[in-house]
Amino acid sequence: MEQHRTPPPRNGTQRGRPPLPPQAKRSGSGGAGGGTGEGVRPAVQRSPAARPADRPAGARKPVPPLFEAVRRVRRMPNPRLTGLGGGLFCGALMFVLGCLDRLLLGASPTVYGVLFLPVCLLTALWVRKGDLASPAVVVPIAFAVGLLPVADGDGGLSGRLMGLVTALATQALWLYAGTFVAGAVATVRKVGLMRGRADRRHPPTH
Repeated sequence: MEQHRTPPPRNGTQRGRPPLPPQAKRSGSGGAGGGTGEGVRPAVQRSPAARPADRPAGARKPVPPLFEAVRRVRRMPNPRLTGLGGGLFCGALMFVLGCLDRLLLGASPTVYGVLFLPVCLLTALWVRKGDLASPAVVVPIAFAVGLLPVADGDGGLSGRLMGLVTALATQALWLYAGTFVAGAVATVRKVGLMRGRADRRHPPTH
């Protein structure tokens, strides 16, 4: 006897499997986007880190030149020298500058005096708190030591000494100016320390 075979269903389902829901059919067919076979992709949300940072309404104002100079000074090395160390630093540096002045500029007393001022300033700034009285003493000694290669002499020890005395007499203005700079800076530092101690002992009451 001939057995009649049932034709397969025309709705795209196979025998023994339940039919797919309508939503699954629509997502599988690609909808109006074309038969790519992929579902609708969800919207990708950017993380807060991927978003550009919110900038303030006004751009950053340029830093004043005075504040920029103060920042650069603070970045410079800030050693703390003892009284003896400050004297050795100032004397050795002035002697080296005096030798360079003689070799490069023919022993110019004016150039030597101009270079003496920043050396006095650094010595007063770098000496430690307990030796603030030493810069006013070591600075004149360093000035005389640095004048040895700059001073003119006839030769011999006596000639060198006479040239040194003459140079000290003629360049006394630079000596006084450098000593004044070192003393003024040391005094300002001393006053600041005294005010800081007074503020710590007697804090302001509100």
